[in-house]
Amino acid sequence: MTIVVEDIDKEPGSHHMKQHFVLMAAFMFCNASSVIAADYAVGADLSNLKQAEDRGFVFKDNNAAKPGLQIFKDHGYNWIRLRLFHTPTMAQNLQYTITMAQAAKKLGYKFLLNYHYSDTWADPGHQVIPKAWEGMTHPQMVEALFNYTRETTTAFREAGVLPDMVQIGNEITNGMLWPDAKLPENWGNFIDFQKAGIAGVEAGKANLPRPRIMVHIDKGGDKVATKAFFDKLESYHVQYDVIGQSYYPWWHGTLNDLRENLIFMANTYNKDIIVVEAAYNWAPAEYRDSPAPFPESPEGQKVFLEEVNRAVMATPNGRGIGIFYWEPGVAPRSREGRAGGRGFFDQDGNAHPVITVFDKFTRGRPEKRVVTPE
Repeated sequence: MTIVVEDIDKEPGSHHMKQHFVLMAAFMFCNASSVIAADYAVGADLSNLKQAEDRGFVFKDNNAAKPGLQIFKDHGYNWIRLRLFHTPTMAQNLQYTITMAQAAKKLGYKFLLNYHYSDTWADPGHQVIPKAWEGMTHPQMVEALFNYTRETTTAFREAGVLPDMVQIGNEITNGMLWPDAKLPENWGNFIDFQKAGIAGVEAGKANLPRPRIMVHIDKGGDKVATKAFFDKLESYHVQYDVIGQSYYPWWHGTLNDLRENLIFMANTYNKDIIVVEAAYNWAPAEYRDSPAPFPESPEGQKVFLEEVNRAVMATPNGRGIGIFYWEPGVAPRSREGRAGGRGFFDQDGNAHPVITVFDKFTRGRPEKRVVTPE
């Protein structure tokens, strides 16, 4: 079906500013039965894991070397989050991401695809237009984003790894594709990109169930900023399914701040909620000069993840549907001569205690032993 998107409000209640472009897509507003259902996500962003293994780092669990994906699977992880850059100089290009998704799917993981819509990191301080789109007008860039999203979604589908969930941009509190859709000044342009990305996913999935759509911001402990963003987003009637939040306590506040915001979101927006980025250091880093909420130690890292997960699971109305740890599958880096980092593995490759956090939720009936007669 051909959808012509036009007469898009640049501001609710303002005069229409026509934005003409044609999207080749199936009908966007599909019924609920065609959307992939939710489950509780025990997830990790493992975008760098293959790169670490390709460079020779060996992941270990109880001193036994294993493929990194298998270690996480053995400890209850059922979702993988992978980022995709447009034309990167680093690893996370389309083929790399497809290869990782295929390996994860073989082990039974579900797959969250994180579009950065940039050649490099996109976050609250950086939302750089891909080099291939430089010099485009706004309508041209909207069409380019739609085409890119459709083509890459198609590529994942044809490779047998259509994502189960897709986020249209990474930590987009301050907008995306700057300066064209920087917020708060360019909400109309920002909404054009959100709707074009969602339409691209719809077009690329063909006749398969539509991946759930996440909107991801970085205000896990900030109810006021969360309200300002999602109240505005809701006024444009964007068709999304899941609120994603980042939560790093040294940037985003206390656990009580997070709990208060989870309660607020659940009671206000009628959407599922995932803490889609969370992490904590296992060696002194962020709290060297101030009191820490948890010790920056292997045990403190474990308790942090347990408590954040506890907060998500207590979200009202069952709206807290998961948590993703950010980049646990990396080789540790040295900081000022000390072992540092937020990953799950020490310098010898052995997993820290944090790897066991979800064992008690995901292990139950033991496997039956098959006894063969002698």
